[in-house]
Amino acid sequence: MTAAGSLPVTEDFAWLRVEDATAHGRARRAAAMLATQLGFGEVRATEIGLAVTELGTNLTKHAVEGVLVIRAIRAVTQAAVEVVAIDRGPGMADADASGRDGESTTGTLGVGMGAVRRLADVTSVLSEPGRGTVVTARFHPRRTPLEEIPEADTAGLTRPIDGEEVCGDTYAVHHEPGRLRLMMCDGSGHGPLAAAASRAAADVFRDHVTASPEAVVKHIHEALRRTRGGAVAVAEINTAAGTVRFAGLGNIAGCVVADGRKQGMISAPGVAGHQARTIRAFDYPLPPGATVVLHSDGLTERWSVEGRERLFAATPLAIAAALLRDAGIRHDDAGVLVGKPRP
Repeated sequence: MTAAGSLPVTEDFAWLRVEDATAHGRARRAAAMLATQLGFGEVRATEIGLAVTELGTNLTKHAVEGVLVIRAIRAVTQAAVEVVAIDRGPGMADADASGRDGESTTGTLGVGMGAVRRLADVTSVLSEPGRGTVVTARFHPRRTPLEEIPEADTAGLTRPIDGEEVCGDTYAVHHEPGRLRLMMCDGSGHGPLAAAASRAAADVFRDHVTASPEAVVKHIHEALRRTRGGAVAVAEINTAAGTVRFAGLGNIAGCVVADGRKQGMISAPGVAGHQARTIRAFDYPLPPGATVVLHSDGLTERWSVEGRERLFAATPLAIAAALLRDAGIRHDDAGVLVGKPRP
């Protein structure tokens, strides 16, 4: 389901730990299955499987705590498969060189990343020495010229708690000229009932996208009375005015990152659907080139922006993946949403 003006709906199909070569086959099969479900042809599904195998091989050779995320992007025009490779490895001093055939740090042929870039429609590499690497690759049913693919200014990522197949955290986004609206909800608890609460919040957000953030949070609070409830926050980014208006209820963290500084935004205590004394919105400055981040308490708020110039120069999806890697808590659902508004 995609509301007018909203981003395509993204579903995190599978999180797969890559601890040895046996994980490559599971990842390849998961990606091929998803491609088939989305209506991709056999040849394209095979190409995606090959790229996933190359990414998995790189994680096995170079990474620490490597993970592959297989995602579905459902849109009115065309669907896509997105793959994210995340690790805590040593990182690369020259990430661009890794994409050139023949480049290798382990004495191999060095064709892995070159193959991924040839097979995918869009790729990105974020590598921070001493922290790790994030590689993203998007595949459309038919090869699409890069100039025909709009640059993403928003991306989110969710990961269920260990032992659950569905995540109780959900996000939604709405675009209109000069404004970008972000919503993050953390359904109370874990599993299907938590996911149902957060999906209900996303539906309400889509039904009231032109309302103020505080009004949307109030609507969500009323709608979630029939559910477990949860924490919710809505941010409205006004690029013309250079401001962010933020309203939150519960422990969704929000911040504006700019010029090497992190400005936190205020949420009111409570539980959407069950407890809310006051719902207010606050305005914050949005400097040029700023990044807006929302995340659930499945990420600790102790992550720092100091020395992270590479991170916040990266794509929104790479930023989301790196933050989840660095600050994610394994014993909780985790969700993060990143907006990098263009002027």
